Amino acid sequence: MALENVYITAATRTAVGKAGRGTLVNTRPDDMAAEVMKAVCERSGVAPEKVQDVTLGCSFPEQSQGMNMGRIAVMAAGMPDTINAMTINRFCSSGLEAISIAAAKIEAGMYDVAIAGGAETMSLVSMSGAKPAPNPRLTKERPDIYIAMGNAGDNVAKDYGFTREEIDNFALNSHKKACAAIEAGKFKDEITPLTLPDGTVFDTDEGPRFDASIEALNKLRPAFNANPKLGFHSAGTSSQTSDGAAAVMLMSQKGLDDTGAKPIAKFLAYNVAAGDPKYLGPAQLDAIPRALEIAGITKEQVGVFEINEAFASVAMLVIRELELDPEKCNVNGGAIALGHPLGCTGAKLTAQIINELKRRGEKYGVVTMCIGGGMGAAGVIEVLD
Repeated sequence: MALENVYITAATRTAVGKAGRGTLVNTRPDDMAAEVMKAVCERSGVAPEKVQDVTLGCSFPEQSQGMNMGRIAVMAAGMPDTINAMTINRFCSSGLEAISIAAAKIEAGMYDVAIAGGAETMSLVSMSGAKPAPNPRLTKERPDIYIAMGNAGDNVAKDYGFTREEIDNFALNSHKKACAAIEAGKFKDEITPLTLPDGTVFDTDEGPRFDASIEALNKLRPAFNANPKLGFHSAGTSSQTSDGAAAVMLMSQKGLDDTGAKPIAKFLAYNVAAGDPKYLGPAQLDAIPRALEIAGITKEQVGVFEINEAFASVAMLVIRELELDPEKCNVNGGAIALGHPLGCTGAKLTAQIINELKRRGEKYGVVTMCIGGGMGAAGVIEVLD
């Protein structure tokens, strides 16, 4: 049964920086989170003291992302000490998971005004963390739980029958669509500019390559298999490591009445599924239909699908197996071009899909992603007139 009492009044994101060599390489994730949190208050016309809780997603909550970054971001934003906050982790779906947690609590009547989102710096915190310590027993009995994501993506390509040529063509198309979207200014309304200490104003995604070509993609070596002849995904057909943050303001009807905020969308449903950890993507084939069923709609009613392009074959698998209309999927490019700041991405795609649905005059959208450990998640959003 769809959620009936969860409204979105604002959704925004930073532009996404290239990890390790981009504009945000030295920008703290709690500072990025603080800016988008302040922005959703401003866009909603809601005083920060009206916010009752903050849920922030992060895939590697340690180092500069540690010690409950959500609460630290509240302080960094200058919001009142009385505002609660927590940080949660479901890897690549952390931002969407944060939204679903806040939405469920609002639906249950626990509170009426909440901020949810995600932040990640892949420049300052590596994907493996500071000191990885795998369970020795599981490394022998269930080693796939620790599989590198690139190898899990290659397993999808190999076992589900995607060729290197198909993968490269998909990646090229992602860049073409993203570059066209930037040239058309499609992301401007959803992006909160960041002013850096040196005065630089960062407001444009750095990942899309305007010079991308199939010839250049064909030349890239497979990145994840010790034997390049057996690999599929290269750096050019994998999601870019990235830095960024995003936030969404969620309210109940009472929250709307109390604050006077105007809803722009509803969060209708969420589902997460799991399967064999050696793969990325197959679990989405369960999560998406279940989320649609909870929302009470069909895939044909969906105007836009945002399918996180962790690796080209993963998004290709979802489109092929669920028989989705490619013209509705990642219409402005995906993570191969635009980047994937891990725990931020689910909230980032939520901001993107709301704006795209409004532009197209469509009502329903689905945000979905694969998750490390063999999981997959999907959320359903309804844009209001």
